[in-house]
Amino acid sequence: QVQVVESGGGLVQAGGSLRLSCAASGSIWAIHAMGWYRQAPGEQRALVAGISSRGSTNYADSVKGRFTISRDNTKNTVYLQMNSLKPEDTAVYYCNADVTTRNWRRTNYWGQGTQVTVSS
Repeated sequence: QVQVVESGGGLVQAGGSLRLSCAASGSIWAIHAMGWYRQAPGEQRALVAGISSRGSTNYADSVKGRFTISRDNTKNTVYLQMNSLKPEDTAVYYCNADVTTRNWRRTNYWGQGTQVTVSS
């Protein structure tokens, strides 16, 4: 089994910063792409940022220039540095990991989500 656990959410004023972390653990042979998604009330879950195993990144247009995704492959961890936060960034943020397990099964795993609230 594989576990994906996020941390780092919270309440911040507009213009502030937060850093989210997500660690994968368990029966992992390899982690391919990792990503951060978010879901606001009444909306669908949407990609915020993604990073390949080699470090290639992509971002939603709404966060380009403000958010930075990175990963530490030695720790099976992905980070999301969020700067210049806006009230519209308020959402539950979910981590996703594309994993090949040690029994050669490739599956997407999701974390439980972490709340980010940006006050105006």
